[in-house]
Amino acid sequence: MIRLYNVLLLFFLSVSVFGQKADHGLWNAFLQTYVSKEGLVNYKSIQSNPEHLNTYLNTITKTPPQSHWTKQETLAYWVNAYNAFTIKLIIDNYPLNSIKDIKNPWDKKFITIKNKTLSLNQIEHDILRNMNEPRIHFAIVCASMSCPKLYNEAYNAKNLEAQLNKAAKHFLNDTTKNKITKNKLELSKLFKWFSSDFKQNGKLVDFLKQYSDIDISKKAKITYKDYNWNLNE
Repeated sequence: MIRLYNVLLLFFLSVSVFGQKADHGLWNAFLQTYVSKEGLVNYKSIQSNPEHLNTYLNTITKTPPQSHWTKQETLAYWVNAYNAFTIKLIIDNYPLNSIKDIKNPWDKKFITIKNKTLSLNQIEHDILRNMNEPRIHFAIVCASMSCPKLYNEAYNAKNLEAQLNKAAKHFLNDTTKNKITKNKLELSKLFKWFSSDFKQNGKLVDFLKQYSDIDISKKAKITYKDYNWNLNE
């Protein structure tokens, strides 16, 4: 599998260097190599072969979003960047039990794009949340078991709408993350922390009803589950 990745790396690197837009094919190959279908990450193997991750990160830092990019292209770029740099943060500090074992992990400025040094929080709060797309919260992954699943495919502009819908539906209906009945909701704290994002077009229940497999009452009682910060490996 690693040998196949090396072949793909040479191909996608040649495409990305000479293209004007970020090519996430390299990230897609990386995810298929190191992330399981269940979203678990093989951090140990990545740490042993960091050049694969570093090559993708070097590629996207050289092809930052431009004003002529579509919203879908920009969203896909920043979601992939957030997830890739989160993995970078973990392997630079691995082994560890939780991302919270790192001091101020989300405020650490270690990401250089457009000659600016950014933190994960800046990507999430200053960039992604300002794009008025609440489904990004099901796509960006904080390396923890209670986080949304890290899919082993890259986000891309062409399929972004379907990918975000899939991520939202899967997260909401995952009984390890949320327990939903018609009149009672035990929700992930994501819905509490970012409640304003999910209420842009109505109440939280209105948002949830779009993706729930269960017909939720608008009077359903809401509580929030404890968050499991153990590493997603």
